[in-house]
Amino acid sequence: MKKLAILGSTGSIGVSVLEVVAEFPERFAVVALTAGSNLTRLVEQIRHFRPAMVAVRTAEDALKLKTVLAVAPPEIVVGVEGLMACAAHPEAQMTVSAIVGAAGLVPTLAAIEAGKDIALANKETLVTAGGLVMATAARKGVRLFPVDSEHSAIFQALEGHRKSDVRRLILTASGGPFRTTALADLQRVTPEQALAHPNWSMGRKISIDSATMMNKGLEVIEARWLFDLPGESIDVHIHPQSIVHSMVEYQDGSVLAQLGIPDMKTPIAYALSYPERVPLKLPPLDLCAIGTLTFAPPDAARFPCLALAYHALRAGGTAPAVLNAANEEAVDAFLGGRIAFLDIPAIIHATLDRHRGSEVTHIDEVLRADLWARGEARRTISSGA
Repeated sequence: MKKLAILGSTGSIGVSVLEVVAEFPERFAVVALTAGSNLTRLVEQIRHFRPAMVAVRTAEDALKLKTVLAVAPPEIVVGVEGLMACAAHPEAQMTVSAIVGAAGLVPTLAAIEAGKDIALANKETLVTAGGLVMATAARKGVRLFPVDSEHSAIFQALEGHRKSDVRRLILTASGGPFRTTALADLQRVTPEQALAHPNWSMGRKISIDSATMMNKGLEVIEARWLFDLPGESIDVHIHPQSIVHSMVEYQDGSVLAQLGIPDMKTPIAYALSYPERVPLKLPPLDLCAIGTLTFAPPDAARFPCLALAYHALRAGGTAPAVLNAANEEAVDAFLGGRIAFLDIPAIIHATLDRHRGSEVTHIDEVLRADLWARGEARRTISSGA
């Protein structure tokens, strides 16, 4: 039985992870959970999975949790230190990193330092500090198993083949809810429209990133580190059906693709159970019913965030951390009704333009760049520039 620590258990990925765990109680057990503000869901998860340790944001949240779980509560820890304690729990054999955003970096690194294998759903860990994270994983003998459907597809298409034979990676993207929206109408789209993804059920932040295609840009940067290939060898194809999850092209012209219905349980289960495959209760892929699979290049005018991500990857150093932090602030402002949809890439662009990058040799450099970028982005948002 594999014992798991799950970071971000009340988010969309965390919930799906626990659904897989519940489906295979003989294979998986939960020793630690961490959550944000959704204490109601966390209480349900604690009662069902009986973790030894739980982390919440504040001492006030911890008190609320102790009051509700009056009889035999788990050990409750608080804040960043609590996240790190759960991530590195001594009984955990694998840590699932599913916290949204840059907040996932510090606890994920703590898990790696503790020698835990990682099921990685938090792409920002590699976006902001990819070189540092991969070097630490190599030093500790830790494996990172991708949970994103695209990176899981590439991981599977690389299995049994030589990396030296790879010509390029092809990440697929649905194109989100505005793939065919008139460009003139994009300035007027609402958060509710942007959250309505046509194929996937995701959290609010990731749904907006999908609508801008920043999500795909972050995945390009993540793939660069996860598979040790330069950005020039990573392409993006728009694939509205979300059936081909990604592809690997080899130097002889062969292209290997991983296909499946758009359900996150498949890559989650593979990351948890690797190298085995567990019998998930999901409907089979019916290609005859689907009939047609289509592909197209991304529209640069429609999706400027993708180009910004490639730019940050080429710049290297702290630039990807700045890109990510500015995006998080801009997305939050859009969801709060403080900026328009097309202001998101403009704010990211302005923040990157003002950034003077440096190399990343320590996590503190990433955290300083993140803090600086948030301040710059907030000033731009407040000024209306």
